Order: sequence, then C-alpha cells, then structure tokens
Amino acid sequence: MAEGLLGSIAGSEFEVESAGTKPGSVRSEAITVMREIGIDISAQWSKSVDKFAGQEFDVVITVCDNVRGKCPYFPAKTKLIHQSFEDPAIVIGNEETRLLAFRRVRDEIESFLNDFCNQQNSQEYKLSINKS
Repeated sequence: MAEGLLGSIAGSEFEVESAGTKPGSVRSEAITVMREIGIDISAQWSKSVDKFAGQEFDVVITVCDNVRGKCPYFPAKTKLIHQSFEDPAIVIGNEETRLLAFRRVRDEIESFLNDFCNQQNSQEYKLSINKS
C-alpha cells in the first residue's frame, strides 16, 4: 500500500521501490482498499529486499518494527526513517473486519507519507519502503 500511496502522492518526484524481508503475495484486501481511493496496486508484486542489495537509495523508510533489525546495510549517506504501522494482515475476523483494518492502516500510511512529502525540499529521491 505504501508504494502505491507514495507513487500517487509524489508522482514523478520520487523513484519508489518497495520490498520486504518476507515477501508474499499482495493481499486482496490491500488491492480492494486502495482501489476505493482510486489507486490500482493489482499489478504490484511483493519483492525481497535482497533484490535491491548493493543499490544506493537516498531514503529508506521502514514501516514495521520487526524489519528494523533485518534490513540490509545501507551506505551512511542513506537517510533511514522508521515509522511503524500495525500489520493489517494479522487481523483475524470476517471480511469486513479485515477491510476495516486495511482501511485504517492505509489512511495512517497516507497521512505519514503526505507529511513526509511536505517536509522534503522538492529534491529527487530514490526511495525504498521496506516492510516485513
């Protein structure tokens, strides 16, 4: 969701990549709640952080507490930002309960990324968002 949101918020201002330490499929609930706000992430796929080993990033944002100690090394010039969000995929319940969790986290991530973008100096960044 973060990759889709940042791409929508920042447009071409950032080159956005997203990866996780335990990649899996993109959850159908994520696709549904993003589609509700006009963002199609159905073509996105879950990538491993290993895919980006050796690449330089200006900014790396981690969004899950269990990722902080598992991220690969990034050069000292990489700005590391951590903002934890609840993993909506762990919410148990019926479809509406799960969708409510995904909507809440989507909105929290969107608010965080809007603040992040507003704080930047219109510089171009290569950005990585790492999740579990």
